[in-house]
Amino acid sequence: MPSRRKQLLFSAGGLLGLCCALTAAVATGLPLWLSGSVLCRTGAELVNATGAELEQFLGRLSLGLFHGLRVKQCGLGGRASRFSIFPDLLSAVPAGLHVTVIFFCGAVVLFSSVACGFFFFNAFGRPYETLHGPMGLYLWTSISCLCSCLVMVLFAAEVKLHRLSERVANVDEPTFVFQLHTERYDRCFWLFVLVFHLHALNLLLVRLAGAHFPFLESKQAEQNQGAADLMY
Repeated sequence: MPSRRKQLLFSAGGLLGLCCALTAAVATGLPLWLSGSVLCRTGAELVNATGAELEQFLGRLSLGLFHGLRVKQCGLGGRASRFSIFPDLLSAVPAGLHVTVIFFCGAVVLFSSVACGFFFFNAFGRPYETLHGPMGLYLWTSISCLCSCLVMVLFAAEVKLHRLSERVANVDEPTFVFQLHTERYDRCFWLFVLVFHLHALNLLLVRLAGAHFPFLESKQAEQNQGAADLMY
């Protein structure tokens, strides 16, 4: 494969790695991970609301990893309030799981930046073996891909298994009871889905550049050596 083509592929991989790092950093801080609507069940039951009348008791919820927004509707107009996860809602969210999601978000930013640097180093520098050559490209890109996958899985588990929306909607509410009406993952979650696929694309670019997977290459070398021993 011509050296110029290899430089182009590695440069494209470096740009994708940089985009992944920036996208993950921005998505981590935005309050656009989860959105939906919550029904003020107490208010609706008091007036026996049905059908179109329920619209007066539907509030909105927008949630991020660090802060969010609630709009409560109990028949008398909306009440908007902003909140912070730390330390206001630590009693409402599964703190250990939530911190783990944030940790892996930081890991995605870190390892995506490292992978970006290694791609450009392999494109324009003089890489040597071990972690600076193809093995490093596969290693850091695979770690970034795995961390972004863990972010999606852990956040989905936090939302579905721990009923995150209802717990956040009902915090500090001694009078009214709120029930989840609709729920969907918002833009930041899907940005991490995009980051995952971009890192998978980077792995393909490394393979197209002619770099074999390190463990597969060593296994093939051992097989060839074993075949040569049998010949002699």
